[in-house]
Amino acid sequence: MSQRVHVAVGVIINDRGQVLLAKRPAHLHQGGKWEFPGGKVEALEQVTDALVRELAEEVNLTVHASTPFMLQSFDYSDKQVLLDIHLISDFSGDAIGLEGQEVRWVNQAELPSFDFPAANQAIVEKLLELSSH
Repeated sequence: MSQRVHVAVGVIINDRGQVLLAKRPAHLHQGGKWEFPGGKVEALEQVTDALVRELAEEVNLTVHASTPFMLQSFDYSDKQVLLDIHLISDFSGDAIGLEGQEVRWVNQAELPSFDFPAANQAIVEKLLELSSH
């Protein structure tokens, strides 16, 4: 099996408590599913630097601060991923899909109604658990 792909993931929460989701382009792995935005951590790149870079490139947001949230390792039949997930509530800019992808702010209670890649299910569960307290 190929090397595990290290991915920086942002759970971006606006001042109304909504979470930003992006729809994966159809041609990508797990295409057509919704995800928390982010992208691959390059060699010798710090996770927070990758997160800042990817969110600027993908969804037009400037991250001012982030907090580590959880690590999620997941093995698909064709790919292994390590999701390095951070909470982000200190950001600026208007979220738009700079790569043509659909983006949407959603209430956390609505998360179970979206089709996520299997690796994202633990993130959804943890967010729902925290929002119910």
